[in-house]
Amino acid sequence: MSMPLSASAVPAPRASRPLPAPEPAILTREALAFVKSLTLCFRAGLKTLLAERDQAQAGFDRGERPGFLPETERVRAADWALAPLPVALMDRRVELLAEPGGLAEARRSGARGCIADFQDRLAPTLDNLLCGQQALYRASREERHPGATPAPLLVRPRGLHLPEPHLEVEGEPVPAALFDIGLFLFHNARALLARGATPHLCLPLLEHHREARWWNRVLEAVENDLGLPACSVRTTLGIDTLPAVFQMDECLHEHRHRAVALHLGPNACLTSFIRTFRTDPAAVTGDPGALSLDQPCLRAWTQLLARTCHRRGAAALGGLCAGLSVLDAQTGGLRPVRSLDGGLRHSLEQEARIGCDGTWVADPALVPMALAAFDAHMPGLNQLHRIPDPPERRDLLAVPAGVRTGRGLRQDLRVGIHFLEGWLNGEGCVALDGLLEDAASAELARMQLWQWVNHGVDIPGAGRMDRPLFHCHVQDALYQIQAEVGEEAFAEGRFLEAADLLETQILEWTPPAFLLPSACDLLAGPLAQVR
Repeated sequence: MSMPLSASAVPAPRASRPLPAPEPAILTREALAFVKSLTLCFRAGLKTLLAERDQAQAGFDRGERPGFLPETERVRAADWALAPLPVALMDRRVELLAEPGGLAEARRSGARGCIADFQDRLAPTLDNLLCGQQALYRASREERHPGATPAPLLVRPRGLHLPEPHLEVEGEPVPAALFDIGLFLFHNARALLARGATPHLCLPLLEHHREARWWNRVLEAVENDLGLPACSVRTTLGIDTLPAVFQMDECLHEHRHRAVALHLGPNACLTSFIRTFRTDPAAVTGDPGALSLDQPCLRAWTQLLARTCHRRGAAALGGLCAGLSVLDAQTGGLRPVRSLDGGLRHSLEQEARIGCDGTWVADPALVPMALAAFDAHMPGLNQLHRIPDPPERRDLLAVPAGVRTGRGLRQDLRVGIHFLEGWLNGEGCVALDGLLEDAASAELARMQLWQWVNHGVDIPGAGRMDRPLFHCHVQDALYQIQAEVGEEAFAEGRFLEAADLLETQILEWTPPAFLLPSACDLLAGPLAQVR
C-alpha cells in the first residue's frame, strides 16, 4: 500500500540564502516541495531502520554472528519469481560506473549500461550534486541516432546513512537518498517512460530486508504522486554488507515486482565483514592486495548471489573492476595499467565462470576487456539458466586469509589520505597506483587500519601496532606523499586535514560506522531551508 503524497499541499519552499541557478533548473519550487513531502513521509521510518542497524551491531559486538533468518525461512524455501526483466536490461555483461557529470562520454563507451553514481564516485558539494542532476536531465532526454544508441541509464543514489547537509526540512537534514532519487524521478521519470526507457535505480548498502521494504514503499509513493504506472521504477539491489549476504532472497522478495538484479560490492562487503566482527581478534584480515575472489568468503558470496538471483529470474552482477588505463606509447591507444594476464582479467573470468551475468568497471578503456571476458564464458544475453550449487556455509563467514605487511599498511594509508584529500576538494575518486580509488576503497582502508591498530597486530617491517606507533606511520605517509606530489602541491592541498580526519577515526575505540558522514560539514555550502 503506497502512502499518498501531494506536492501541491506542501507550503512553498524558500531558500535561506542564494543558491546556484543552473540550466536546466533543478531546485525548483515544485521539486523541493516533492522532496519535502517524501522526507516528511519516510524520514521517521528511516531513523528506525538506522537505529536497528546500531542494535544489530551491538549484538555482533557481544559475539552474535550473522546468518540466515529463521523467521524468513518460508520466503527462501517458497517457489516464486520476479516480474520479467525489461528487454533493455537483459544483457548487463558490462556496466560502467561513472561520475554523474561525466555521463555523456560514459554512455558512448560500449558498456551495456551506464551508472550515474552519487554514492561512491561523487563528493557531495552542492555544485557537484546539481551538475549531476543536470546531466541526468539531459541524458533522460537525449535523442537517439541510428547506429549510436547510448547505453541505458541507471542511477545509484547515496546510502541510507548519509544526510544531505544542503537541504533541511523542519530543522533536520533531508536524507541524502531521498534528495537524490526525489530530484531524479521528479524531473525525469515521465520523460524516460515516454521514450520507452526504464527509470532504474541501483540501491546501495542495504543491511536488512526491512530496508528493501522501506525503499519499495518510497518508490510506490513516488509512482503514485507522479502518476507513473505501478512498479515502473525498476531496481538493482546492492548486496554491499555481510548481513545482506544472508538476506538476498528476502531483499528480492520485497522488490519482486520491480527488482531486476542484485549487485555484490566486494570492497563494501569486506568493509562490512570487518565492522561486523570488529571485536573479534580471530577475524583480523590480511593485506588489501590479498582480498580477491580466490578468498573462500568472496567466492561463496558470489556463488550465493548467482544461485539466488537465477532461482528468482534476476541478473547477478559481480564487483567493481577498479583498474585504470594509460596511454600506450607504442600503439597510441589505451591499455590497462595492470597486465591483461594479471588480476583484472582473472577476476572478470572468475565472475563469469561462477555464474555472474555481468560486472561493473570504473574506466571506459576497460570495457573491451570486460566484454571479452564475459563473451568468452557467456555467449547468450545472460546466464539465468545456470543455477550454481549452494556454497558451503562455513565459507560465507570465513575470515579473509593473508599476511599483513608494512607495504599493505602504507597502501591503506595512501588510499585513505589521497582519497580524503581529493574528496575534501570536491573530487569523488582519485587515480592511485593504477587503480581508481573511491569511497568504497577508502572505507575498506579505514576499517582495516582500525582493526590492525585496535587489535595490536604485529606487522613485519612495521612493528606491533598501537596508537603512538600508528601516529608515526601516519606522519611517514605524509612525508612520502609530500615527496610524491611536491612541496607546492602539498602545501596547497588538504593532505594534513585528510590525515587528521582519517587518524581520528582509526584511533577511536569504537569506530564510526562510515567514514564520510562526519566530514560532510567540511563540504557544506549554501543551505536551502524548506519551510
